[in-house]
Amino acid sequence: MSTHDAHLLIVDDDERIRGLLKKFLMRSGFLVTAARDAAHARRVLAGLDFDLIIMDVMMPGEDGVSLTRSLRETMTTPILLLTAKGETEDRIAGLEAGADDYLPKPFEPKELLLRVNAILRRMPDTVAQEAAPKVLHLGAIRYDIERGEMWQGDELIRLTGTESQLMKIFSAQPGEPVSRTKLVEDLGRDRGQAQERAVDVQITRLRRKIEPNPKQPQYLQTVRGAGYMLAPD
Repeated sequence: MSTHDAHLLIVDDDERIRGLLKKFLMRSGFLVTAARDAAHARRVLAGLDFDLIIMDVMMPGEDGVSLTRSLRETMTTPILLLTAKGETEDRIAGLEAGADDYLPKPFEPKELLLRVNAILRRMPDTVAQEAAPKVLHLGAIRYDIERGEMWQGDELIRLTGTESQLMKIFSAQPGEPVSRTKLVEDLGRDRGQAQERAVDVQITRLRRKIEPNPKQPQYLQTVRGAGYMLAPD
């Protein structure tokens, strides 16, 4: 996805930070809309579609984690959380709520730009392919590799940008384990134990969508000492 095509929504209650982020991202080639709190963001989202939401966690009223969890019920738009909380558990809470990535404050604007571009690059291409689709079957669920779509019967299963990228990685080598370190690299994230734990969270979320019993995974298996493996029918 070209940055010049991407429309970003910034949600932050701090007017100064909101203005600085908007100015910086617009200079970087993005179309940017800003919202001052969760309620304002909901009104904006009711009328516009966005390619990425950049959201502060600590806001008065409904906080960013709560809003993320609520938005995930109806949309798959990537969400990048900005948080002053540096503890791993707080970041994991944001990922469990449905965020695609997080960036602790204070941060360098260039790092924000790198994170934004990395997320946008991970978004699946929605242009239909003319070639015959390749499909993986996971019980009652089918995954169209060409389109990056997952279906159960006639119902499209909504995948976040990160979940879509994970399925793309696993479907490229079904039946072969992929290490957590390799998943972190392929997702465009920095190496480290915290990021590997973040991948574990994303795997847990994906299992809830594809497994009959997520606690006893049949299709997205854990391979001891080797990582995770997609095992289609």
